[in-house]
Amino acid sequence: MIDLARIRACYEIAKQDLLNERDPSGHWIGELSTSALSTATAVSALQLALRNGSQSSDADASLIRGGVQYLLDHQNTDGGWGDTDLSYSNIATTMLAVAALTLTSDAEKNPSVLSAANDYIEKKGGIPGLRARYGKDKTFAVPILTNYALAGLVSWKEVAPLPFEAAVLPQSFYKFIQLPVVSYAIPALVAIGQAKYFHDKPWNPVMRMIRGATFNSAAKVLTKMQPESGGYLEAIPLTSFVVMSLASTGRANSQVAQNGLRFIRESVRPDGSWPIDTNLATWVTTLSINALSVLEDDNSHLTSECLEWLLDCQNKEIHPFTGADPGGWGWTDLSGSVPDADDTPGALLALRNFHDHGDFDEATKEQIHTAAHHGCQWLIDLQNKDGGWPTFCRGWGTQPFDRSGSDITAHALRGLFAWFSWEMTQQKNVGNGWLYLQDQQHNDRWLPLWFGNQDHPEEENPIYGTVKVLCYYREVLFPMFESVDTEELGFPDFEPAKIPVKALNWLANQQNEDGGFGGGQAVKDATNGRYESSVEETSLAIEGLLCDNKGIENYPGLEKAVDWLCRRVEENSHIECSPIGFYFSKLWYYEKLYPRIMTVSALAHVCRALQSYDRGNALSGSGTRESS
Repeated sequence: MIDLARIRACYEIAKQDLLNERDPSGHWIGELSTSALSTATAVSALQLALRNGSQSSDADASLIRGGVQYLLDHQNTDGGWGDTDLSYSNIATTMLAVAALTLTSDAEKNPSVLSAANDYIEKKGGIPGLRARYGKDKTFAVPILTNYALAGLVSWKEVAPLPFEAAVLPQSFYKFIQLPVVSYAIPALVAIGQAKYFHDKPWNPVMRMIRGATFNSAAKVLTKMQPESGGYLEAIPLTSFVVMSLASTGRANSQVAQNGLRFIRESVRPDGSWPIDTNLATWVTTLSINALSVLEDDNSHLTSECLEWLLDCQNKEIHPFTGADPGGWGWTDLSGSVPDADDTPGALLALRNFHDHGDFDEATKEQIHTAAHHGCQWLIDLQNKDGGWPTFCRGWGTQPFDRSGSDITAHALRGLFAWFSWEMTQQKNVGNGWLYLQDQQHNDRWLPLWFGNQDHPEEENPIYGTVKVLCYYREVLFPMFESVDTEELGFPDFEPAKIPVKALNWLANQQNEDGGFGGGQAVKDATNGRYESSVEETSLAIEGLLCDNKGIENYPGLEKAVDWLCRRVEENSHIECSPIGFYFSKLWYYEKLYPRIMTVSALAHVCRALQSYDRGNALSGSGTRESS
């Protein structure tokens, strides 16, 4: 039997642990994993800036040495490097590490390190293997080969040209010209495209003339898009690629390069490494607020300081990076953040909790409502023609990370529904959104855009994607269709209650023998048992199974999963992270707060479900569930 007292005790432990992680100002900042990939790109950028006459700090040489030592200390036994210290080796990070060690002359000083790394790269297919990893998306493959070329490891002929001249067009035109990189990589398109042009000009005289004529104008885009911090997207890899490209073309002392170098210097970790991004403060704060608000018996986390901070994070003007209208939220309060369709609904849901459960006066509640209205309109305007929501820019869709995503669409619909009833919400937008989700359900599950599992054969995370869509059914569709006639809306055959049944059954079947959840049942068959249950995915699965109102009764494995999670809390191992996050194209990260937040959310939902179950049984005269 499920022991409610035990679960509640574990919830209180996890809740207090999460509250203890708050910044003194009342919100959460978190901590992203250190990254060998980011460290390698930062080392290359610093070294190339020094080599090309940068007015660099005297401490740069020390930073380079620290980064090199981190790389030497973190090579995996197979000769490669992974994105994080918990990640398997991959060809991209390994090539970047080799390039960095070559540029600093440490490769020749450590022949065994270089030999093992090159053997790994060869086993993974070399340059063709790198290109195969990313397919038609050149967002990451071209920068890696550029870094390789700058280290003298490959001919510039191997580096595909990027149409930097397109950057001189208005941002609204980008979606029409089929750029070979994703929307958030325009600085790389410009800087790396110009480096390729500088080192290997096109043979076509017309193209050479066009690119030469637009060179300076396109370079101005780098200045326009660079935030106050100096870090594009607050991301070390993107900023480093820009800096190394500028340095190699005689612009190491340009303002853009110097700002980028300042950002790199300020982002280094005490162990000599760099993370992929400064932080995800807005994202982890809204996730924390929403997890802590599942049970409404303690609202001490809904502070005025945290609310004021969250309201200040809302974008108030047209954003220079994507041209986004005001109204959205990005992942951090820092200047390099860009509003997107995952952080915005997270903020909308948090604001709903502040509005309904916080101790605020009517003037403050009106301020919350105004911010939410602008955020909802921003989301509605971003929706793609296919009915789904993209991350940053409407209508791009030519590259994997610009397409609509099931997890983002489900989150966007939840954020909208939190503030508008069905009658007030634009029915076409919502209807197209759920039709998109129906269309995206494959093999009984949904795949997310920005999360993966390194043990999965395709590095996908269907547990994350499926749970996020199931939460949408629980919070939006089921309540909505209690009062709406689907036939009047033009969907006479639509029965929402039937849609998630297969997904719930699929999710239940992914449980590992130890009671937890990890890469999924398919992983067992494909990787000879190389899979592990994780706190993040077990917490998600518990919450997903509870999306069925009868989850307590219908899924016997739920009790085993809850026991698995409670044991982790009791052992204080619920804080152990797994690399489930994608940053750029297949760039892995983990976040210190993810397992903590997801544990709190899962246990809170279990407590709420059991309390509801007991009340229902009491009303029906069948008694309450006993604890054991």
